Amino acid sequence: MILVTGGTGLVGAHLLYKLVSDNKHVKATYRDEKSLEKTKRIFSYYSSNYKNLIDKITWVKADITNIPELTLAFNKITYVYHCAAFISFDEKHFQALRKINIEGTANIVNLCLAYNIKKLCYVSSVATLGTPLKDTPATENTIWNPESDNNVYAISKYGAEMEVWRATQEGLDVVMVNPGVIIGPGIWDAGTGVLFKKARKGLAYYTTGNVPLVAVNDVVLTMVNLLNSPIKNKRFIIVAKNYSYKVFLEMLAKAVSSKPPKKIAGPWLLSLAWKLDWIKSTLSSKPRALTKHIAEALQNKTTYSNANIITAINYKFTAIETCIEETGSLYLKEKV
Repeated sequence: MILVTGGTGLVGAHLLYKLVSDNKHVKATYRDEKSLEKTKRIFSYYSSNYKNLIDKITWVKADITNIPELTLAFNKITYVYHCAAFISFDEKHFQALRKINIEGTANIVNLCLAYNIKKLCYVSSVATLGTPLKDTPATENTIWNPESDNNVYAISKYGAEMEVWRATQEGLDVVMVNPGVIIGPGIWDAGTGVLFKKARKGLAYYTTGNVPLVAVNDVVLTMVNLLNSPIKNKRFIIVAKNYSYKVFLEMLAKAVSSKPPKKIAGPWLLSLAWKLDWIKSTLSSKPRALTKHIAEALQNKTTYSNANIITAINYKFTAIETCIEETGSLYLKEKV
């Protein structure tokens, strides 16, 4: 039997659909009943028989920071996909990021070792990769620099990776994926789903940086292929193509029948914006919408190479234009 953590997230839900469609016996963790609706909605995009597919999943209410709950989830499990994570770039959430992403992943790998799991697939991020030399793309071997001004999310995911690599030294077979910015439908209040909302309302500005994009189903298919392959103890960048933010936002606007942004948000404007956002958040206690690190990322021109995953499993990525168009169409139908 296969265990999927984070079964109500974007990657986890799409992975579950793939697995149950292939008649795999699957358990999945979730945190509350309300979150299950997200998975049901995502299943409904791909099948009119989605309720029967959902019923094939053995759901386990478990927090990855709660060892007793997780222990119950591991009963009769052979393979594990660890998708659960907390995503935030707000420094106020650093302790929660450490608790969920690092300690939670340590709990997963420890139970994998205790239950003699055959193989673990861990979902990391390109955020854990270092900065490459000028005019060269980042690869799996681009070294993380702990002395850099890394954002809190990247720090927590890098710490989680260290737990996974530690497990390989203790005998656990592992594959790791480092996706770029993941595009896919179903979760409109978080991640890139929010961008479709914002694009529909109208985006005035674009920035000068690059963004590595990948369709959620490509992330899922590479994960499944890697877990089922003899490949072990390696990680792979999962990026279909690198785009400028200008082109990306133009594609988003077109997908939701809105006007594309026309103005450039340069360094001075972004610096002012994140500082004003900090003041607003401090006074209102609302979550940060724009941090210093996000502002820097919006200007970052790093690109990422997908050569290793293409070579390893002979993979062909979905066109990002198609993915954005299909996701935008689903967003407009739901009128979120």
